[in-house]
Amino acid sequence: MDAVAQAHREHWGRIVATLIRVTGDWTLAEDCAQDALAVALERWPRDGVPANPGGWLMTVARHRALDALRRAAVEQRKLREAAMDEPGPHQDLLSLIFTCCHPALALESRVALTLRTVAGVSTADIARAFLVGEGAMTRRITRAKSKIAQAGIPYRVPEGDALGERLPGVLAVLYLLFNRGYDGEPLIADEAIRLARTLAALMPGESEVSSLLALFLLQHSRRDARRDERGELVTLDRQDRTRWDRAAIAEALDILLRTPIEGPYALQARIAACHVADDTDWRSIALWYDELARVQPTAVVKLNRAVAHGYAYGPHAGLILVGEIRGELGNYPMAIAVEADLRARAGDSELAAELFREAAAATPEGPERRALLARADETR
Repeated sequence: MDAVAQAHREHWGRIVATLIRVTGDWTLAEDCAQDALAVALERWPRDGVPANPGGWLMTVARHRALDALRRAAVEQRKLREAAMDEPGPHQDLLSLIFTCCHPALALESRVALTLRTVAGVSTADIARAFLVGEGAMTRRITRAKSKIAQAGIPYRVPEGDALGERLPGVLAVLYLLFNRGYDGEPLIADEAIRLARTLAALMPGESEVSSLLALFLLQHSRRDARRDERGELVTLDRQDRTRWDRAAIAEALDILLRTPIEGPYALQARIAACHVADDTDWRSIALWYDELARVQPTAVVKLNRAVAHGYAYGPHAGLILVGEIRGELGNYPMAIAVEADLRARAGDSELAAELFREAAAATPEGPERRALLARADETR
């Protein structure tokens, strides 16, 4: 039933977060939320969808949790709290997100736990996205929950300076989620956008959260144009711009108008905004990358800066910058491909074709490798 599926997407994380606060039991919280969805599937087609589906599900799930606590005849203090306290769903959801993304957990566990517990993605779907078996993913999630209990990781949003220290880690998890989806799992990309939207609504004063949402929207706006009918990659300059999601672009640009530039996601979002303009302003992109390389001097950022300078000021300008970082990037295929593109544009077709083939040889089988071999053939 579509209404139940929609309620699942919109309310799962909030319900689970509240029940974890009430019961202190992650497994019980998920089981009760799942029970509430099952009851909805049975009753809504017969009785009609309630006016407040999220509230209805929350009520059923809370009753299930209370029944479980009563049957166990334990946790009397928690039972009184559950019966008397008004839930704070927004604070609960924030607490859940920060707990799932706690730095004491391995990064891969943070990602899996966030998808399962906050977004409600099935363990089977998460396992498929990360190319592992469902059993292995179940064990990974279980170990993460055990670590939270055993290490005494607090179920709360950090405050003061601690919030500033922890927030980048949360955003890094969302960024990793989105990139995983952007490379081939649209479900994961959609969930990353939804979580970023939720976080932006819960933390309206955090500019990097809003900037990350804008960045996701801008990147995802080109999803339908990034591949042709055979599934092959289409470079930005060859994409059919009528297939871009203009509503997502408009939303992102509106966010950026209201958001100050206070961190790396804000800078990346400005660069992405330049790429969806009618005429690409490479000099502005080069300037944004100069600033991004100053605050986030990673080898990949420097490589992208070289690309931008190569288009803004000519291929020789880009080649100079690539030469400065070649040692940092080793045999990284994209670094070889960037140099190949710059060599081709500088008129050295023979060397460019050789480099494109070298980049392809270092790339796993798939659309990226085929695109590099096609460039090598075009360049000869």
